[in-house]
Amino acid sequence: MPHPTAPLPRRGLRRVALAIGLAVAGTIALAGCSQPVVFDAAPQATDADCAAVIVRLPDVVAGQAERETNAQGTGAWGNPASVLLRCGVEPLGPTTDRCVSVDGVDWVIDESDAPRYLFTTFGRTPAVEVLIDNDVVSGTTAIADLSSAVSAIPAEGGCTNVDDAIFG
Repeated sequence: MPHPTAPLPRRGLRRVALAIGLAVAGTIALAGCSQPVVFDAAPQATDADCAAVIVRLPDVVAGQAERETNAQGTGAWGNPASVLLRCGVEPLGPTTDRCVSVDGVDWVIDESDAPRYLFTTFGRTPAVEVLIDNDVVSGTTAIADLSSAVSAIPAEGGCTNVDDAIFG
């Protein structure tokens, strides 16, 4: 077990930030539906490709209405927010996490905090991450609703599996 003062790994820091954002979003939603969903913008949120994604985001995701957010390169749906999107996150490196392709966009799924699932694009720079509360919405439906907008970021690669690897 890590020492209580040991730094969290990068993935842990991102998860903590998203969890705080989700908690803040829930608190604000309870205070009144006119308040924006509050969370931190990703490091590359000002990238032009993120702007192309944000202008293409749908009004409804998995049956949840779009919400106003306070940060550039972000999107939120539901009251309380059950789908949170951040564009401009650091692309993932090789991983053994499950990867799915939805409408031509590859997504790596982090299931370690179920029923909250973190979907992160794979093979696109900047990357997009979507945190989904699976108790409220279907992750599959939400990602299907968002993949068209996210495809505005050109693919540079994609997921592979062991069967695709060439051993020499």
